[in-house]
Amino acid sequence: MSQTLEQIAATLRDAKQRVQLIYAFNGTGKTRLSRALKELVAPDAEVDEEGFFLPPGPRHKVLYYNAFTEDLFSWQNGEEPRLEIKPNSFTHWILADQGQDQNIIANFQRYTDDKLTPSFEHDPLIDDEGVGDVDPFTGVTFSMERGDEQGGEKIKISKGEESIFIWSVFYTLLELVVDVLQQPEAEARDTNQFDELEYIFIDDPVTSLDENHLIELAVNLSELIKRAPPELKFILTTHSPLFYNVLHNALELKKGTKKDGCYLLEKNEDGTFNLDTKPGDANRSFSYHLYLRKVLEEAIAQNTVERYHFMLLRNLYEKTAAFLGYVQWGDLLDSAPGDKQEYLRRIVQFSSHSNLSGEQVRQPTQQEKQTVKLLFDNLINNYAYRRQEAQNG
Repeated sequence: MSQTLEQIAATLRDAKQRVQLIYAFNGTGKTRLSRALKELVAPDAEVDEEGFFLPPGPRHKVLYYNAFTEDLFSWQNGEEPRLEIKPNSFTHWILADQGQDQNIIANFQRYTDDKLTPSFEHDPLIDDEGVGDVDPFTGVTFSMERGDEQGGEKIKISKGEESIFIWSVFYTLLELVVDVLQQPEAEARDTNQFDELEYIFIDDPVTSLDENHLIELAVNLSELIKRAPPELKFILTTHSPLFYNVLHNALELKKGTKKDGCYLLEKNEDGTFNLDTKPGDANRSFSYHLYLRKVLEEAIAQNTVERYHFMLLRNLYEKTAAFLGYVQWGDLLDSAPGDKQEYLRRIVQFSSHSNLSGEQVRQPTQQEKQTVKLLFDNLINNYAYRRQEAQNG
């Protein structure tokens, strides 16, 4: 039955399940759903001038991570590139008040490189009485530290590494929350900032991770959720079938009645939404390859192909190659008319998160959009797709 996002948010709010796992494609409304839940659970929660939550307080009932979290940071390209922290109360609270900078660095290096080192900047201020104070942390620089006496040159990290850094800030907060709430007696806790916290909403922290780190993140997050007190509820959304499947298994959602907390979120043409219960992992439950095919067909027909459709096309090629026993998915390009290496380069260019940001940010040209159609038709027409569909559907 079709619903508004507000109605779906109410369903998630009132559910008895401790963990609710939602699969949805990008653009379906996951981020807006997180805001809708916030408005239901904590409509009067204070926000700062930028529209972000003030530091977690004793009356806060929800914390969420979504695309808006990244808006707290932006690059400033001078002599030394730095990631500017926009003035806000949240990062000041976790960095200055809670002193979590070293834990953030450790979490960041876990998913990147143990030599890629963030350095937090802050400005000392002198108030009217001449007493030193510290302004909210103003920025972060990054360098490759190799243990020699000279500090590494400041570098601009990739968009993927930037996303991982921002996730590391939020994940460090989650670790702090869980550690505090593990003490059952409120009066014995180090802080009472989280006493009223009921919901944590996490929207797609894996956009820029490779498969190995994606799995590691999912496992670490699952372990953290298992340590959290049972009264703290988690709502997790993702467009990644792999991330969904790892969480599904690591949190043992396939057992007993826990499967009732697994969903597929779909957007209808009239702007309403469906939230359907889906037992089983993404491969078995969502007919994922069929959904990919549907999305690509619609984008091609409406001439609305964007960068992420190359990623979906690559994913469909990978699934078909695995099903048919091909070692490399690129082998399926042999039957396409034209230059296989050029096709391969285009798909990889638009579907991966490289360190080279020049071409990465641009949108595909009309000719490149036609390439999606050509390669999609090649897959459908030449590789027994109907046989695959019948067996997997």
